[in-house]
Amino acid sequence: MYTKTDELKDRINVRKFELMAKLAEFKADTRAEASSDIDTVKAKLAKLEHSLKDGWDNMTDAVKGQLNDWLAN
Repeated sequence: MYTKTDELKDRINVRKFELMAKLAEFKADTRAEASSDIDTVKAKLAKLEHSLKDGWDNMTDAVKGQLNDWLAN
């Protein structure tokens, strides 16, 4: 059965891979602004990893809220 947690996980994974693709683009960019863009994307990915530190199986409602907020920003 497909649960809300499964849906959240799928949405998180899609967004994570989008950000990783953007990071690769920014790394290839020679503009000065690209450096701050890289830092922004890295910070967003780090925030995600911090939220997921206990894994998907041990997720609380508070963490689910953090992840939904992460997706919204």
